[in-house]
Amino acid sequence: QVQLVESGGGLVQAGGSLRLSCAVSGRAFSSYGMGWFRQAPGKEREFVATISGSGGSTRYADFVKGRFTISRDNAKNTVYLQMNSLKPEDTALYYCTRARNYYSTTLAGYDYWGQGTQVTVSS
Repeated sequence: QVQLVESGGGLVQAGGSLRLSCAVSGRAFSSYGMGWFRQAPGKEREFVATISGSGGSTRYADFVKGRFTISRDNAKNTVYLQMNSLKPEDTALYYCTRARNYYSTTLAGYDYWGQGTQVTVSS
């Protein structure tokens, strides 16, 4: 059984930083791409960032390029999202997810999801 547990969310002022973590149980963690999505109230869940199993390839949504960095530690079965220069529009529930195989920028590319961690950015 694969389980994903996010942590690191919270309340931060605009311009501040947060680092989200996602601990993943299950075997062969390094064989799967991982991703972060977010969902704000009344909006659809949207892609934020993804990383390949080795960590050598990453993709970002345009609205976070240059501000967010996705990384992973395969020895710890953990994926991270470093978020800098946060804006009020970044306020959302952030979800960690495991790709079906390599990595993907679409919802359909993922099968296991965490419960989410709330990020709130005040102006």
